[in-house]
Amino acid sequence: MAGIYIHIPFCKQACHYCDFHFSTAKTYTAQMVNALVVEMIMRKNELENETIETIYFGGGTPSILSVEQIRNLLDTVYHHYQVIENPEITLEANPDDLSEDKILQLSQTKINRLSIGIQSFFEEDLQLMNRAHNLQEAENCLQIATKYFKNITLDLIYGMPNMSVERWQQNIQKALDFNIPHISCYALTVEPKTALQKLIQKGTISEPSDELAQQHFQVLKNTLESKGFVHYELSNFGKEGFFSVNNSNYWKGKKYLGIGPSAHSFNGHERSWNVSNNQLYMKGIQQNQLPSEKEILTKTDLYNESVMTGLRTMWGVSLPQMEIQLGKKYSDYLRKQSEKFIEQGFLILQDEVLKTTSKGLFLTDGISSDLFMIN
Repeated sequence: MAGIYIHIPFCKQACHYCDFHFSTAKTYTAQMVNALVVEMIMRKNELENETIETIYFGGGTPSILSVEQIRNLLDTVYHHYQVIENPEITLEANPDDLSEDKILQLSQTKINRLSIGIQSFFEEDLQLMNRAHNLQEAENCLQIATKYFKNITLDLIYGMPNMSVERWQQNIQKALDFNIPHISCYALTVEPKTALQKLIQKGTISEPSDELAQQHFQVLKNTLESKGFVHYELSNFGKEGFFSVNNSNYWKGKKYLGIGPSAHSFNGHERSWNVSNNQLYMKGIQQNQLPSEKEILTKTDLYNESVMTGLRTMWGVSLPQMEIQLGKKYSDYLRKQSEKFIEQGFLILQDEVLKTTSKGLFLTDGISSDLFMIN
């Protein structure tokens, strides 16, 4: 089983916190879609022995595309790849793109899961982040989308400067009021060279507080778990039957093919990534050449990745499985390195599976880096 990720590198405007690859120049959208189609055909043999169980439209803002363009891309996948009977097919979307007509049309395609970038239900927050939508659009799109799609996830951002715990609780409750079965929440982080970093440097916006983010995280976890959500990955909460198959497969190390500029691929032992430049990408595709780079992952690379991804999930890291895949040297190293974190109550070793405790969950990324093996 494998997945296909399709990167749509266009946005209406740049959110202040975003460092993903995108362009606000949408004049060549049709040419880009044609290039994506050609790349999928060029690379069809890379997954010839795998069946496709997930198709994920990410970005950028995939909902910028017309429904006909989305159908074109999906038809290409189905024509050139072996797709299971009921795959998970996700479209990332922004509220301002989701009119009732657009939602209705999308529901008539093979798309069966919407990932809606709400980020906040407060106008002040949306303006601070420079989001393209407003509160009314956010509420309207959810009211309509829930009529046509059962499988919906929405994104929220916590740890924002001046966001009180009360306001964060109201954000969570608003999502719950729409009976959404999956919620992804991310701490506001200041990425290099983003507008957010510049605004903080100028003193226009306060720097995010780790202490406040940790408070918000605990409120989030307690609230959603009390409502029947399973905290199956650090940033993801889902009702039973609504976990993201696409994302779960990433964390479990399954193969995936990344289509489009900046998209990454993984075949089990090698990682590759396309150039993060729209014009260079399309020019390369026109010349029947894929502008990409690749690296063969060492056992140490695979060890570090399995620790980093595994500890973020409720499934943890299986030491016996690591020994089978990488060798006893690596499972022994992880066992030894994790001892101090187990003593401190941040990790637990249960049935030979290493997992993060509730106490250590917010610190997962830092703990993982301490467990890494350096060549």
